[in-house]
Amino acid sequence: MTIKLVVGECTLNVVSAYAPQAGLDEEIKRRFWEGLDDIVRNIPHSERLFIGGDFNGHIGSSANGYTEVHGGFGFREQNGGGTSLLDFSKTFDLVNANSSFLKREEHLVTYQSSVAKTQIDYLLLRRCDRRLCEDCKVIPGKTLATQHRLLVMDIGIMIRRMKRSVRGRPRIRWSTFTKDKAHELEGRLSVMGAWRSSGDANTMWSATADCIRKTAREVLGISSGCTGGHIGDWWWNAVVQGKVEAKKAAYLQLVGSTSEEEKRANSERNHVVCSSGSVGGVCRWRLFKNGRNILGGVSGRLVGMVRLDMAAGTGAGLLLPGWPLLAGLPAMKQYKRILCINLNMMQIPVGP
Repeated sequence: MTIKLVVGECTLNVVSAYAPQAGLDEEIKRRFWEGLDDIVRNIPHSERLFIGGDFNGHIGSSANGYTEVHGGFGFREQNGGGTSLLDFSKTFDLVNANSSFLKREEHLVTYQSSVAKTQIDYLLLRRCDRRLCEDCKVIPGKTLATQHRLLVMDIGIMIRRMKRSVRGRPRIRWSTFTKDKAHELEGRLSVMGAWRSSGDANTMWSATADCIRKTAREVLGISSGCTGGHIGDWWWNAVVQGKVEAKKAAYLQLVGSTSEEEKRANSERNHVVCSSGSVGGVCRWRLFKNGRNILGGVSGRLVGMVRLDMAAGTGAGLLLPGWPLLAGLPAMKQYKRILCINLNMMQIPVGP
């Protein structure tokens, strides 16, 4: 019986065989080996081959001229059936896995009865695949049939994952938002006047958000949608890492405070560290209502969208007086990692 398995890019051929017993006619034995020869010859060398079965022969404890196929760790004495198996293995450049590992006797005996214990069940594989075999032994006490014991072989096959070209959804290039584009975007949005729409909150939200998206695509452009690697990690530079480590150290001192005076001092120090202004070129978007961050959904009137460049000390603002409150601009959802910036350290112009 032959089974063909495809695992990733690897094709496995598993052959199960049962050789005639020692007392049967030589013609029957010859036909068995010829049939097994035909099966093995029809399997391409590019595919893996594993043969297992009851060969009714003893290969012996030593190689005796079959060092290419016999590992030297067999059981008892070699007989005619074992010699036929070794000749077959040598012809097709196969390795006997049973004899490839040093084992105790209980891990070598595959057949045990009240009067005898022998090794007649074997597992074979091509010598070029010998490195795949990690172990081969008999499991004591586990029987598949009367007097036969379970023989197992551990095979390690590395499956290479194919890298797929992932194409995501095209996104608006909010990173190209500058002062000039802010004026252009403000002019276009003022002409469209989507925020003047009437209706319930959901209708107003949909109309305003669609207006912003459409205009932003025209002014800022859209991405191709292809993933370019570790996008979003560009801001994790040495300066930012230093700030994070300082924050951790200050927090640990605060947690380890024992007295009220020490706790108060460490609390002030931790607040100063968290409120430090420059974070090394980190640029992010914020929505503000009267100078406060309203990304959390604070009720009120949206008065501006500001891009902050902490390293350069500059910013580009888009103030749109009269806008209704938006619970969160769609562009804000683009950023999965947003660094906390203390707004009290900055002067942000806002509308009336």
